[in-house]
Amino acid sequence: EHNIPQAWNYSTGSGVTIGLIDTGVSASQYLLNSSGFNDGASTGRFVQKYGTFIDSAWWWSSNYDGPHDKCGHGTAMGSTMAAPRNDDGMPVGVAYNANLVAYRATEDVLLNDYHERKGVSMALTQLGNRSDVKIISMSIGYVWSIGNIKDAVKYAYSKGKLIFAAGGTSTSFTNGFGVIFPATMSETVAVTGVDDGSNYERCDTCHSGNKIDFTIIMEGDNNTSKAPPVLGFNTGQRRYTGGSSVATATTAGIAALIWSRYPSWSRTQVLNRLKQSSDFYPTKSSNFGYGNINALQAVQ
Repeated sequence: EHNIPQAWNYSTGSGVTIGLIDTGVSASQYLLNSSGFNDGASTGRFVQKYGTFIDSAWWWSSNYDGPHDKCGHGTAMGSTMAAPRNDDGMPVGVAYNANLVAYRATEDVLLNDYHERKGVSMALTQLGNRSDVKIISMSIGYVWSIGNIKDAVKYAYSKGKLIFAAGGTSTSFTNGFGVIFPATMSETVAVTGVDDGSNYERCDTCHSGNKIDFTIIMEGDNNTSKAPPVLGFNTGQRRYTGGSSVATATTAGIAALIWSRYPSWSRTQVLNRLKQSSDFYPTKSSNFGYGNINALQAVQ
């Protein structure tokens, strides 16, 4: 539907580094740790894991709880973007030759805690300071704007980063709410999920609105699940997860394919190519932005 396997004839993301700000990546998922990240057709790349989340009720605590995922969400996002392509039948990342720098900055997708907000701000700043990181993906958010995260997004943006943020998935947020922060910021590219009918309907749990820039198919018409497979918490496990979270990670992966194909391009050129490869371009719809992206068109 997005022609991602066809796009691999032109680009697999090599040479591009994606920063993931989420719940971290599982220590028990072989394919997303350094031992298994270069496997099969995925070669010559690196995965790095950092932790900026402090698990404590006290604001003054400095008890960082490490880089590893504890719930599976960050693992699923890392898998969507960069899981290796091998012959073991497991799900493959969109940019299976990209580098991945994964931060455990929060314990869940809802940034309602002081330490989560601080952790995300630190991760944004650290990724902003890395010249090798081109893309940052954040499938996390909150219903209202958060000052320190807003400042950190602006900082990373000022360093030339292309920042993708999830429009919102209503298992965590009220569905009537519309697009959540930080996807509401002009410095971020907001993504949500839609069904695969011809009439553009948001997937049941996905938020839409005029801040959305792109969409990715996350369920079948009439609400049948089309959630894509991702790597599970443990080696050999797969799970099916969708919503605006996976839609965002998918779009970040497509951006990595473009940047790998055209390494000298600026952020603006990559973003323009994403727009030009989408359903509604040059028009922007009121709820779905430029619509679904054709990855094959994007890398040609």
